[in-house]
Amino acid sequence: MLTILGFTMIATFLVLIMLKKMSPIAALVLIPALFCVFVGKGAHLGDYVIDGVSTLAPTAAMLMFAIVYFGVMIDVGLFDPIVRGILRFCKADPMRIVVGTAVLAAIVSLDGDGSTTFMITVSAMYPLYKRLKMSLVVMTGVAAMANGVMNTLPWGGPTARAATALKLDAGDIFVPMIPALLVGLLGVFFLAYVLGLRERKRLGVLTLDEALEQEEAEETETVLVGAGSGTVAGSGSGFEKGARPAGGSGSGTDADATEDGGFQGLDPHRPTLRPKLYWFNALLTVALLTAMITELLPIPVLFLLGAAIALTVNFPHIPDQKARIAAHADNVLNVSGMVFAAAVFTGVLQGTGMVDHMAKWLVDIIPDAMGPHMALVTGVLSLPLTYFMSNDGFYFGVLPVLAEAGAAHGVSPLEMARASLVGQPLHMSSPLVPAVYVLVGMAKVEFGDHTRFVVKWAALTCLLILGAGFLFGII
Repeated sequence: MLTILGFTMIATFLVLIMLKKMSPIAALVLIPALFCVFVGKGAHLGDYVIDGVSTLAPTAAMLMFAIVYFGVMIDVGLFDPIVRGILRFCKADPMRIVVGTAVLAAIVSLDGDGSTTFMITVSAMYPLYKRLKMSLVVMTGVAAMANGVMNTLPWGGPTARAATALKLDAGDIFVPMIPALLVGLLGVFFLAYVLGLRERKRLGVLTLDEALEQEEAEETETVLVGAGSGTVAGSGSGFEKGARPAGGSGSGTDADATEDGGFQGLDPHRPTLRPKLYWFNALLTVALLTAMITELLPIPVLFLLGAAIALTVNFPHIPDQKARIAAHADNVLNVSGMVFAAAVFTGVLQGTGMVDHMAKWLVDIIPDAMGPHMALVTGVLSLPLTYFMSNDGFYFGVLPVLAEAGAAHGVSPLEMARASLVGQPLHMSSPLVPAVYVLVGMAKVEFGDHTRFVVKWAALTCLLILGAGFLFGII
């Protein structure tokens, strides 16, 4: 019964948000609360929610201060050189822009943190997508998939969890998987190329100057018919009237400031730039990432300290510090609110025992004849399981059971651990992953729209990695 209710609860949640019948926050709170009553444990709802909030509170704190820290680093221009290089390649060609999105997301993902990746990628690419009227779900989908492949890095989380759960060395799991993961990453780049060609066919190729002229023409037309809004009608881009690309070459290195995004792109004249402090900020960020990888302190504490230092050094005057915090407050509130709402969902799943029953049912239905192929079975199961439950639930609750079943048929724990990583490109768009709310929030994309677009492509990427791992003899 709990198994059926668990799957029904998840399906109900996904259907409602994809059909836009409920907001993600409302669905994450109300649906599990309702199902908790159905299970007959409504009296324990408070305990489940508190347990869920306690579990996710460090994650919420990490995201809050990470958004402030990396928001400040974006403001002061730390990532401008990398982003300019990507945008110089992109120009105003939709195909290049989509491929550039994938490349930028993959590069920034090397730090192992999804929220960081999405903040930097969206901050850099959003103005171009808006100016050229490109599909924003293409941006979020490509960024999520590229980050999902890179999330398998030993310091990214899943590999470390698999190693801990099965008492293995993370390097022994990850290094042999590199060829298969590279195939997956190349698959994401190829998909970005195809999606970019589709956008190019739909929109054509313009220089940024031409795109700006079109905006100004539309704006003039809007004013003439009495709108008087001062912005481009219907575009929602929020570019300041009269904004002009630096250099006027249409090179794509100069995404203008945006008002509705709550952040700035690569306006080379923004007042928050701190070129004299560039190397200090670079060293501070390297030190912070090194401390994260070596686990010198808990990650929330590191980001709290990092945000405080970054604000104090770059903006020594209190009004400036308040302005920077206020500039990123919307993102902080949206993401932290979504995390605590997700705590209700995960708390009920765990507290009522639904997750345990769902996992046991999935293991029990595997035919005995599939025993020698448990690594492939695990790879396939990792897609739905890491999407419908947290990485902790899958790697610490389900993977040991699957590994034990595999061991009985001669399948090594290393093969099982590698196969368990296959589902990460899909996992990064799971409603239970806090970072995805950073992505859709900053990109101003409905979560349901993102889900409808990305699920099929992310699942295909996962199967590509699984197939490559099987062909290379890794899995």
